[in-house]
Amino acid sequence: MKIYTKTGDKGLTSLIGGTRVSKASLRIESYGTVDELNSYIGLVRDQEINAPRRDLLKEIQDRLFTIGASLASDPEKSKMKIPDLHEEDVLLLESEMDRMNEQLSELHAFILPGGHVAVSYAHVARCVCRRAERLAIHLSEESFVAELVIIYLNRLSDYLFVLSRQMAQDLGAEEVTWKARL
Repeated sequence: MKIYTKTGDKGLTSLIGGTRVSKASLRIESYGTVDELNSYIGLVRDQEINAPRRDLLKEIQDRLFTIGASLASDPEKSKMKIPDLHEEDVLLLESEMDRMNEQLSELHAFILPGGHVAVSYAHVARCVCRRAERLAIHLSEESFVAELVIIYLNRLSDYLFVLSRQMAQDLGAEEVTWKARL
């Protein structure tokens, strides 16, 4: 099977369900950003510091494929069974954040991203996750988006922030707080 089909050469693509839409549509931008996020999560997962978290990060990647499939579906026409998110997926992120937060110092200021390349990758993933969340919210104002998609993306960005702090601590990297000029 060839990877190229030439069916998108005029700037259109198909949603699950067959509807043809512009590659510049909000729905395509939404699931494209989730795909970008999934790639960054893979980069975070590949960092040696995350060996003990690889299974969870892989599970997060699986959930992002679920979200991508949901966003890539025409809510009016798709008869294909799309995997669902579950409340337990959100609860897993929350419990992992709670566990990590028990080991971290209390936060009293904003943190400047950085300190170690691995930590920076987690911060980039967090930012892409926030963009995916904003796009999903925007799309939900025009078309159906499952509420759990938005909740999961919101919680995932929080998880990625806590993960970046945990990684910094595990690596002995300095956590630089922002000090506003006055």
